[in-house]
Amino acid sequence: MNPYAIRTHDLSKEYNGEAILKKINLQLERGRIHAIIGPSGVGKSVLLRLLNLLEEPTSGEIHFDGRALKENDRLELQRRMTLVFQKPVLFNTSVYENVAYGLKVRKENRRSILEKVRKALEVVDLKNYEHKRARNLSGGEKQRVAIAQAMVLEPEILFLDEPTSDLDPRNVAIIEELIKYINEEFKITVVIATHNMFQAKRLAHEATFLFGGRIIESGKAQEIFTKPKDRRVLRFIEGKMIF
Repeated sequence: MNPYAIRTHDLSKEYNGEAILKKINLQLERGRIHAIIGPSGVGKSVLLRLLNLLEEPTSGEIHFDGRALKENDRLELQRRMTLVFQKPVLFNTSVYENVAYGLKVRKENRRSILEKVRKALEVVDLKNYEHKRARNLSGGEKQRVAIAQAMVLEPEILFLDEPTSDLDPRNVAIIEELIKYINEEFKITVVIATHNMFQAKRLAHEATFLFGGRIIESGKAQEIFTKPKDRRVLRFIEGKMIF
């Protein structure tokens, strides 16, 4: 088995002629937590959408399991990955119906849906919330429902876009522990975009710093946080502006 879940080669993205990402060369090791770090507006969310095949790059290649992406592989690969957005996208229905939705789209049978939804809700510690209205929950609970929506699809790769940006410290801690549990228990490759360097330090095995649409440093997280090679990364770690 290829050690890398995803690799990119010179991946670039433009919107209306403006370069957002420039020649991104990235290696995401299988079964690890990889943090994409940088200030707001550097292209972290765009990169997640490209990797999750929600958007197409302007140029460059994405390799899955050591093979370059081919158009006829797209649907199969999309079923193996899922993205949790910064703000949970929830229907005005019960928690159960929200979590079951993706399985219904895949036309799974009722018994399978019931079993998988209950398992996913147990993973996120919301097993008694099935009949509660999702939009009435707290911010932290909504984010856990969103993660359950992802987990019920049994992904190999889980993308998280700033999953704790609007949460209080208690709920940040709950979500971070959940992310670590998911990675360790289910061996899922996790890719988290965050501007919170301390969160990345707590969670990540590997880290990639983005600035100006480019990777300025990438490697083992603890090595980067302890002894960064790029002065802009050092300034970011020290809490100084790097704009």
